[in-house]
Amino acid sequence: MSSDVIVIGGSFAGFSAAMQLARGQQNVIVIDAGKPRNRFSEASHGFFCLDGFSPSEIRRRAARQLAKYPTARVIEGLVNSAKQEGDGFSVIVDSGETYTAAKLILATGLRDELPDLPGLAERWGKTVIHCPYCHGYELRNRQLGVMATGPLSTHQAAIIPDWGPTTYFTQDQQSPDLEQTHLLTSRGVVIETSAVVEIMGETPSITGVRLADGRTIPLEGLYVGPKARMASPLAQQLGCEFEEGPMGPVVKVDDLKRTSVAGVFAAGDMSNKWQNATLASASGVMAGTAAHRALMFGE
Repeated sequence: MSSDVIVIGGSFAGFSAAMQLARGQQNVIVIDAGKPRNRFSEASHGFFCLDGFSPSEIRRRAARQLAKYPTARVIEGLVNSAKQEGDGFSVIVDSGETYTAAKLILATGLRDELPDLPGLAERWGKTVIHCPYCHGYELRNRQLGVMATGPLSTHQAAIIPDWGPTTYFTQDQQSPDLEQTHLLTSRGVVIETSAVVEIMGETPSITGVRLADGRTIPLEGLYVGPKARMASPLAQQLGCEFEEGPMGPVVKVDDLKRTSVAGVFAAGDMSNKWQNATLASASGVMAGTAAHRALMFGE
């Protein structure tokens, strides 16, 4: 099946991009594997008018609204490959079907790589989180911890006291320097040099953490800044350039969300150095309108 634009990925960015194209009366296909980055969370927070709705419900609402436009189609499936073909692009879905389009929007997202600590993955998106604006309010006014994973962890630890009393665990890898120590202590953060080795409590709750020296520290929420990697190899397959972001590599784009490959746009977390649902949606709007512009003016 041929279309004007194929959008790969149907979460906040992908559906936002497709909506602009559908309203511009362009034939657009959204191909979505149904595994967004935020699927581990019970609710999405901070997104205008949808605060507290589950990511799956937001996706269903978006799909229903997009389906009202006669030039839009949503297909469930995983895109295994994408390549340039003539003046456009072709993609192959795991069902074996091939789809072609003049332009391509990648909204395939990122995959979080969590520290290898027993009990952490099972609590991810619930009581183990990374963004206070996304989920911190639900853990407010409790004993909180920040577990170091990289250079930005001290900055994260300095922010969290606005949500509750905070302990920063250096994990033997990110000890604060004198200036950082002064900032943390001025914010009331307790610095703990013994590493967290176990999360305590009945999943998904947390009652505390056990340290390498045998002590236990009472906690009810733990912040972890994971490394992030591309959830899909498509951007690399197409030859898109990458650049380093705070949590890992992202696709390099310009202000119109154009990648280094003509006709390919990227939106959402995979192209945003700073990431949340609202920013993902906004970048999708830009990618959708920019792809329409490219169709109009032959860019």
